[in-house]
Amino acid sequence: MLAKSELEFYETNGYILLKDIFTEDEILECSQNYNELFQLKTEQECQMEATWAGSWKDSYKTNSQKVLSVLSIHNLQLHGAIFTKFLLNEKLLDAVAEVVKSPNILLHHTKAHIKPPDTGAPFPTHQDYPYFPFRDHSMVAVFIHLDDSNIENGGLSVFPGSHKLGSLPNASDNDSHFYVDQKEFSLEKGIPVIGQKGDVLIFSYFLVHGSYPNVSKNPRRMLLFQMMAAEDEPIKDVHVSPCQGMVLRGKNRKADANLRKRHM
Repeated sequence: MLAKSELEFYETNGYILLKDIFTEDEILECSQNYNELFQLKTEQECQMEATWAGSWKDSYKTNSQKVLSVLSIHNLQLHGAIFTKFLLNEKLLDAVAEVVKSPNILLHHTKAHIKPPDTGAPFPTHQDYPYFPFRDHSMVAVFIHLDDSNIENGGLSVFPGSHKLGSLPNASDNDSHFYVDQKEFSLEKGIPVIGQKGDVLIFSYFLVHGSYPNVSKNPRRMLLFQMMAAEDEPIKDVHVSPCQGMVLRGKNRKADANLRKRHM
C-alpha cells in the first residue's frame, strides 16, 4: 500500500516516484529482452524513428550538425512475455489501483523509447490527454526506468501541480502531435525527475511533462504503460491499440459479450 503521504504527494503534484516495485532480477531480465527486441527490429529494418514533428524544434536548435533521434516500439506485450509479466506485476497494480481509486484496472497501450547516446532527441512539453481523452480522467502513465535517468541522459522534466490546470491549449503546428506553449512550459522551467534503474514514475495524463536531449555517452531506455480505471470511458474513439481494454486487475463489467461482435 502507498503511504498517506505518498497519496497526498500525488494529489498535490500529479506524479509519484516509487522504488522497489520490481526486483533487480526482473529489471535485468526485462533489459535483456528489451535490448534483443530493439536489435532484432533494427536488423529487420523496421521504422522506429519517433522524434516529434513541429516547430517546437526551433527552441532546441544548436550549432551541432548531429541528427537527433529517439526509437520507439509500441504494443510490447505482442513482442515478448516479459512485458506482459511486467503489466501484471502485483506491486505495480497495487499502486495504480490506489492512484486511480479503483480496484479494476484496464490496459490502454504500451511502448518503449530508447534515446541513443549523444544524439537522443528531446520531447517537447505536453499533456497526454489530447491523444486519448477519457470522461473521468483516470488515465495514468507508468514510466519504468531501465537506466538511471537525469538531465544529461534525456530524463523527464515535469511541472508539479499542472495536472490541476485541466486541458491546456494546443500550441502545435503539426496535426500529428500535441504540445503546450514551449516558452511558458520550457524544459528548463520544469523539475527534473532523477530516477534510478528500476524506479517507477506514475503520473496523470494531465501532467505537463517532456524530456531532455540525451547528451551522455550511454543510451537511455524506458518502458511506458498507460492504464485506466475500468469504470472510465473514452470521450473519443481514438488511439485504439492491440489489447486495449485488457483487464489487468479486477473486472470490467462493461465488456461486451455479444457473440456477433466476438471478432470485432
